[in-house]
Amino acid sequence: MKQYQVILHHYEDSPYAEKVRAMFGHGGIRWGSVLSPAMPPRPNLDPLVGGYRRIPVLQMGADLFCDSTLIALELAALAGKPEYRPRLDDAGVAALVKQAQGDAFFSVITSVSPLKLLITLVGKFGLVDTLRFFKDRTKMMKNATIRPPRGSAASQVFQEFLTSLDKALDGRDFLGGLSPAYADFCVYHPVHFKISVSGDEACQGFPNVQRWFAAMRDSGHGDRDELEAVHAFAAAAESEPRALPDAAEDAPENAEASPLIGKQVSIAPTDYGQDPVTGELVAVTPERFVIARVTDRFGRLHVHFPRQGYSVVEI
Repeated sequence: MKQYQVILHHYEDSPYAEKVRAMFGHGGIRWGSVLSPAMPPRPNLDPLVGGYRRIPVLQMGADLFCDSTLIALELAALAGKPEYRPRLDDAGVAALVKQAQGDAFFSVITSVSPLKLLITLVGKFGLVDTLRFFKDRTKMMKNATIRPPRGSAASQVFQEFLTSLDKALDGRDFLGGLSPAYADFCVYHPVHFKISVSGDEACQGFPNVQRWFAAMRDSGHGDRDELEAVHAFAAAAESEPRALPDAAEDAPENAEASPLIGKQVSIAPTDYGQDPVTGELVAVTPERFVIARVTDRFGRLHVHFPRQGYSVVEI
């Protein structure tokens, strides 16, 4: 069975998966695609990550990387593109990224009329799965710490975001300069999401955004091969996790979590979709947590999470 260095577990309409797929395209990366259902259960993924519910997940053998922020860090090394690293030195660009992945992202859905949203989802999923989708997303947001804007306020939020983005792109090809950087991909996916929901007219009146968006989209998704779950499972079973990163125990930000290394822990996002994953905490760095899951089916797996936006507690 052919081995792939990179496998992405995703679904086509996932905005955050589009962020990663665009990185593949601009980075010229060959990758294996394993399609997941839009909502749990995900039989291709659940056995590997142990309950993590967000999409996408990047797989390299017996290592699973959760959250697009950490995936960007991995792709920076894989593609030799340091500009993919999630580091934002420009305060204005950092604020734009925060807006893009916060209120602007959620306003794409909350600004759409319920009837239009229902019609769109029924067209994609059918009536039964649309009802399941609404139930699932309601459950996902039940204990969320974020409160997205709604209705006319949501529409205003997205217009203000486009205004800021258009201004930021004035006189430059990309937010990263002459080529896309991490900030571009963070901002690209909510714009792509908005256009997929509302059509190209969503960006009318913002010429810099339209030019930039075309350049971001036209590089495609790289060299993509369609795989089945069996390929991902074989890659996990036939591999050993890679060497653990340097724990950097003297880093101040590690003081709280480092004493938990070697203990059984639960890790979950802090904002929404807070389904926990459990395992042994085996590494803590300024950038990530790594937990080990020992499974009968695949042996030892290492599941990686970013530090920012996730919490870990002993169980």
